[in-house]
Amino acid sequence: MISDGVVEDEEKWLSAGIAGLQQNAFYMHRALDSNNLKDALKYSAQMLSELRTSRLSPHKYYELYMRAFDELRKLEIFFKEEATRGCSIVELYELVQHAGNILPRLYLLCTAGSVYIKSKEAPAKDVLKDLVEMCRGIQHPLRGLFLRSYLSQVSRDKLPDIGSEYEGDADTVIDAVEFVLQNFTEMNKLWVRMQHQGPAREKDKRGKERGELRDLVGKNLHVLSQIEGVDLEMYKEIVLPRVLEQTVNCKDELAQYYLMDCIIQVFPDEYHLQTLETLLNACPQLQASVDVKTVLSRLMERLSNYAASGPEVLHEFFQVEAFAKLNSAISKVIEAQENMPIAGVVTLYASLLTFTLQVHPDRLDYVDQILGACVMKLSGREKLDDSKATKQIVALLSAPLEKYKDIDTALKLSNYPRIMECLNDGSHKEMANVIVQNIMKNKTCISTAEKVDALFELIKGLIRDLDGDSHDELDEDFIEEQNSVARLIQMLHSDDPDEMLKVIQTVRKHILTGGRKRLPYTVPPLIFSSLQLVRRLERQDESVSGDEAPTTPKKIFQLVTQTIEALASIPVPELALGLYLQCAEAANDCDLEPVAYEFFTQAYILYEEEITDSKTQVTSIHLIIGTLQRMHIFGVENRDALTHKATGYSAKLLKKPDQCRAVYACSHLFWLDDHDSIRDGERVLLCLKRALRIANAVQQMTNATRGSSGSALLFIEILNKYLYFYEKGVSQITVESIHDLSKLIKNEMHGGSSPSDPAADAFLASTLRYIQFQKDKGGAVGDKYMLITN
Repeated sequence: MISDGVVEDEEKWLSAGIAGLQQNAFYMHRALDSNNLKDALKYSAQMLSELRTSRLSPHKYYELYMRAFDELRKLEIFFKEEATRGCSIVELYELVQHAGNILPRLYLLCTAGSVYIKSKEAPAKDVLKDLVEMCRGIQHPLRGLFLRSYLSQVSRDKLPDIGSEYEGDADTVIDAVEFVLQNFTEMNKLWVRMQHQGPAREKDKRGKERGELRDLVGKNLHVLSQIEGVDLEMYKEIVLPRVLEQTVNCKDELAQYYLMDCIIQVFPDEYHLQTLETLLNACPQLQASVDVKTVLSRLMERLSNYAASGPEVLHEFFQVEAFAKLNSAISKVIEAQENMPIAGVVTLYASLLTFTLQVHPDRLDYVDQILGACVMKLSGREKLDDSKATKQIVALLSAPLEKYKDIDTALKLSNYPRIMECLNDGSHKEMANVIVQNIMKNKTCISTAEKVDALFELIKGLIRDLDGDSHDELDEDFIEEQNSVARLIQMLHSDDPDEMLKVIQTVRKHILTGGRKRLPYTVPPLIFSSLQLVRRLERQDESVSGDEAPTTPKKIFQLVTQTIEALASIPVPELALGLYLQCAEAANDCDLEPVAYEFFTQAYILYEEEITDSKTQVTSIHLIIGTLQRMHIFGVENRDALTHKATGYSAKLLKKPDQCRAVYACSHLFWLDDHDSIRDGERVLLCLKRALRIANAVQQMTNATRGSSGSALLFIEILNKYLYFYEKGVSQITVESIHDLSKLIKNEMHGGSSPSDPAADAFLASTLRYIQFQKDKGGAVGDKYMLITN
């Protein structure tokens, strides 16, 4: 780490260098203004002498260099003006070489050389060759790099490229390429040499400084890529071999990684494709510490994007057998770098898979081959806990899903589940969730039991605890996961009833292994899928609805019963009761009275033996009443037994108001509009009178405990039931009984001891408005309401 003292000293040295540079630049400007060439060269050389320092870090040296660069641009303009005034550019080129120190001399030479080339008094290639050779006189890495960077900067627009004004019989694009390659080679040598100068304890510092200078070297490759004359043939025969030779031979980790990345980023994708073998053969020759996986991954990413640019380029990939070459190169790299982390191995295969899915989407054998190679590397290891590796495996497994948008395709890959087995429990669950979300996003229909079995084996991390890892606490993530599984179960469908039954049986086999915390989420959707199948079979012909038929409602109901019974071990009696009632309603639609009665029996047993919470009892009894009201299949004996039980349960609720509401709800069990056989006005009236007695008891209890009458809300609710059945034509509900109840309500509400109840007042007002509405409406119902006086 650089101490504060060294930083302060460096600032002083930089300030001193800038001051000296500015002073000499001032005198140089005066000489330029007076057209004094001799003094201009003198002060510019003194100005450039400030760049001879060895005390500055690359960052600070760059700041000083840029100030000198700006002044040199002004000097170059002056040289051009001198040439127009008759000064011989050849003599000027010779004159600048009289500077006393080599570094200022070479900066001035490059500046004059730029003007020399532009004058076209000599072939560009000769001047460029002279300059690049002369720059070898500076072997100090930092000073040499910036000098050659300056040479590259002033010459880049004067290269003899195709179509350039500097192209001629003596100057060809080969000369331009040779110049840039030679400059690149020398700069890379200087850059690498920096790593080996200085004490070993400052190795990390030097590495950081070299990282700051890498763009100076990389700009040469960028210049090469911009030369119009560098076609595929020249790139293949000259440029790439020379660049790779320098890259491999430098044997420097930082340089090799950066230069390989530069090659991939700056040259065209089609060039990479046509020289793929050459480029890939260099990878195993790199130092073992080089991050080859990132280099190859970026190469495959670029090629994938190139393939995605249009179908017309795909034939190029087929011609060069890109997949085979990349696959072979990856194997060689992994073999050469025995200590490569497993995350790196998976990253390479994930990149290759992305490339393959883009170029060969129809070749599932290629995809499975990649997965198989990955399995080979992962086999024999314990389940991965490396977060980077597991993240890459999840990306690897997600790629086919994102490409094909169809889990069916993934299920055809034999190595897909084998890779999932390599994941730890957390990552397995994460990947399972990705699969489920993909299915729901793409609305994929999975219609066979075989596919369902394979799918649920893939997502077993969501279906059951792996390796005995059980947590009793239910967090939001767990609940969301189970809700996703529930939605997945609802999406499973087959038009063939026999196959759909097999699907249901397969799902049941898997979810029953889920344990007590999962069953409340996964059993209900399975039950509803089963009932949906039952309703599809409702209209099945009698000839195929017997016990010999492969799929019948009876068989499905037997399966459903066994599934609901699994909830008994949790227990969740309220959920089980609701499911039994749903099944009873489905059996009612299928005209299966014994089955429907059995479901109701099971619901009643749960109510009596398992449901003890008073609030749950209230909810359950209203659910029972509502379901029983919709049943039409029962004979008189069975219906009487069930309604008797329901009214008995209602009268035994803990709280009197709950009793009252449940009892008057039971009145609907004895009068159904669409069933003439279920119209018993006497029992309707009996229920309503019983509700009235309970409401009176509530008032008396309130008066005894609080010294005042309670709310008349219950009486108003019962009045609404009276009006309902009066409107339906129940003869036992008379106008007199409605009047009496109305009078009772008014007495209760306007009694001196009754507290004000806004809810009751609003409810009564709404009821009176309804009565008036029916009177105004007229007709048969209106005539009946005319008999009711407010």
